Amino acid sequence: MSTQESIEARVISVIAKTQHIPPETVTAESTFVQLNIDSLDGLQILFALEEEFNIDIPDDAGRQIISVQEAVKGVSELLAQKPDAQAAQ
Repeated sequence: MSTQESIEARVISVIAKTQHIPPETVTAESTFVQLNIDSLDGLQILFALEEEFNIDIPDDAGRQIISVQEAVKGVSELLAQKPDAQAAQ
């Protein structure tokens, strides 16, 4: 499993857990609208992702995330910017 696949699996797990939905119903192609995730739920997901990956998601970036794919991309980019990114892999 590549690092990207691992990040995707963890993001999907966090979304499923915070929304109390079966993980198999969440795919990388799912949008938050399809998953019935509103803006408040979206905030909960962002907080959970910050905790899961030990990152800080900027508010403006967080507002742009409206799909699982965008969440994975955002988390990946933030992880790549971390000073200890090499140690985390």
